[in-house]
Amino acid sequence: MLTGYEKFKEKIFKLTGIDLSCYKERQMKRRIDSLISRNSFNDYDTYYSALLQDSHLFNEFINYLTINVSEFYRNPAQWDVLEKEIIPRLLENKKTLKIWSAACSTGEEPYSLVMLMTKFMKLENISIYATDIDEDAINKAKMGVYNEKSLANLPDGFVSKFFIKNLNTYKIKDEVKKCVEYRRHNLLMDKYPENCDLITCRNVLIYFTEEAKNNIYMRFSKALSPNGILFVGSTEQIIMAQRYNMEPLKNFFYKLI
Repeated sequence: MLTGYEKFKEKIFKLTGIDLSCYKERQMKRRIDSLISRNSFNDYDTYYSALLQDSHLFNEFINYLTINVSEFYRNPAQWDVLEKEIIPRLLENKKTLKIWSAACSTGEEPYSLVMLMTKFMKLENISIYATDIDEDAINKAKMGVYNEKSLANLPDGFVSKFFIKNLNTYKIKDEVKKCVEYRRHNLLMDKYPENCDLITCRNVLIYFTEEAKNNIYMRFSKALSPNGILFVGSTEQIIMAQRYNMEPLKNFFYKLI
């Protein structure tokens, strides 16, 4: 059993701005202990010292910490609701939408949003603000190169229309890339954008403590425009959404009251 985890958390917070105390401790500590062991370190102090000196080790730590797992149109039934009910509702009184893809990982979700929005408007009128705490994930998103498996849920015609195939990889077309603005963002610390018509943050908050989730949901609520909608993941239904001035609209979709 490794000791010194509390001091390690303090050092990581000063170094990265990531507050490990806001994550479920047993789950996160187990992940970090596994990573330390895998890299043949015996304690937190020597591992932390190595992080300061080895950029590869540091990037591996951040990637492992931020749990980047994503795919296009994850949970397709929810995207069907988004297309047929949520987006038309939001466009009733607006010609364009302000959309924020929070914790966007390696770009599958913001690019999915762009592709979906082409059913409602021209590419040049689509703008997605996409953020993540992991700069390496953001860089991968900007490259926009994916394997075939990650595209499995996309609607018919989207792959041929929006991707360029090169051997076993698929590159998102530049005209889709141009619709997404990527920024590094810490959900726990950084300022949130304002007046968002749609915020997507899916399959991320399950790793946070209840206190951290409460804080983030309240901040999401304040970031929404009047009648704005928050789209969450399949395991993240919000209990007593009224606490955050929101109410359920559909499963996984919450409307600002």
